[in-house]
Amino acid sequence: MKVAINALHDAHGADPGTPRAALPRAPLTQRWRGSRNLLPALLFLGLFFFAPLIGLLLRGVLEPEPGLGNYQQLFANSAYARVLLNTFSVAGLVTFISVLLGFPLAWAITLVPRGWGRWLLNIVLLSMWTSLLARTYSWLVLLQGSGVINKALMALGIIDAPLEMVHNLTGVVIGMSYIMIPFIVLPLQATMQAIDPMVLQAGSICGARPWTNFWRVFIPLCRSGLFSGALMVFVMSLGYYVTPALLGGAQNMMLPEFIIQQVQSFLNWGLASAAAALLVAITLVLFYLYLKLQPESPVGNAR
Repeated sequence: MKVAINALHDAHGADPGTPRAALPRAPLTQRWRGSRNLLPALLFLGLFFFAPLIGLLLRGVLEPEPGLGNYQQLFANSAYARVLLNTFSVAGLVTFISVLLGFPLAWAITLVPRGWGRWLLNIVLLSMWTSLLARTYSWLVLLQGSGVINKALMALGIIDAPLEMVHNLTGVVIGMSYIMIPFIVLPLQATMQAIDPMVLQAGSICGARPWTNFWRVFIPLCRSGLFSGALMVFVMSLGYYVTPALLGGAQNMMLPEFIIQQVQSFLNWGLASAAAALLVAITLVLFYLYLKLQPESPVGNAR
């Protein structure tokens, strides 16, 4: 590395002790020579992404009258504040359950013989490729009062009366956790598969007990996949609509349902735009934090 840095200094005619920041920079025209190839992509993003996003932000502050009244109403009204609380509560709970169930599944896919691991991975992928609406309706059938789950529990004598597991928070969390598990399994399994088994063996040779080796060696090595998968699940849970709409109830309304209701039922585009802009802002903040906390990220390493 030092040889390469010295060669770079020599190429610019500078002393090897000269700081890298003091090296002459390439001309502006040379640095932007290849940027014209990005023009079609930038135009596409500007037309189909940034323009609607700017329109959304403007509606949130211009309708029905200019100002931040929509945002103030969103946080001041107790009913709207409950929607925000439900959204973050459900997203956090779904993320926790998905990690709790997805981690051992990803571990099993990594540890079992290759043929069995491939079958398990294909089953996970198959659940992702199945229609979201069909999967949600299947949970609606399974969780209802006369569904298979309640009938099985009553037949075993565990319960005397059917449990209410649909049109409430329970149904939403169960349905969304099932849908989100593949999004935690895939990055985790890829991270686990890349871990060199010799590292864990070295920990054992150095005297670490299996549990200590797991927590102090294996878990830190899985951190990138665990963090990226959990963040993906949390952000997707914040914006999910179909599953909460079918399995949830009016008392457990989430932000996407609230936005649809304001547009379709009340034609309140200003408040709906403010709620959507809040959702976009939360997503951008979480994505920035993800980049900041990742050790290999250029954002995290920036000075």
